[in-house]
Amino acid sequence: MYWSGWPLDRIVVLFVAAAYAFIGIQVTMFHYRQNFHHKSMWGPVLSSPVFFLAGLALALLNLPWLAVLFQILMWVGVAEGFVGFYYHFSGVGVRVGGYEPRNFLIGPPVVLPLMFSSLGALGLLALYWR
Repeated sequence: MYWSGWPLDRIVVLFVAAAYAFIGIQVTMFHYRQNFHHKSMWGPVLSSPVFFLAGLALALLNLPWLAVLFQILMWVGVAEGFVGFYYHFSGVGVRVGGYEPRNFLIGPPVVLPLMFSSLGALGLLALYWR
C-alpha cells in the first residue's frame, strides 16, 4: 500500500474514520459517566464505530457503493451532532444558575457535539470535492 498514489480525498476519509474512532471513545466515557440517563446518549456511542468501519472500508477499498453508504452515514453524523448540541445546551440551562459561565465549565460539553458534526461535514467535503 503506497500512500503516494492516494488522492487527498481518500486520505481525508481515512482521517475522518480515525477521528470518529477517537471521539467515539470520548463520547462513550462521558455518556457512561452519566449512566446513559437519556436514550439519545446511545446514538453517538453506537454510530461512531459504524462511521469508523465505513470510513476505513472506503479508504482501503474505494468502492462506489461504500462511497454512497459513507455519504449517508456522514449526514447522519452531522444531524446527530446538532441534536447533541441541543441536548447539551439545554442540559447546561437546567443546572442551578442556568446559563452562567461556570455551568458551561461543569455541565455537559457543548462543543463536543459540534465536533461530531464537524467530522461528518469534513467527510462530506472529502466526498463532494472529487
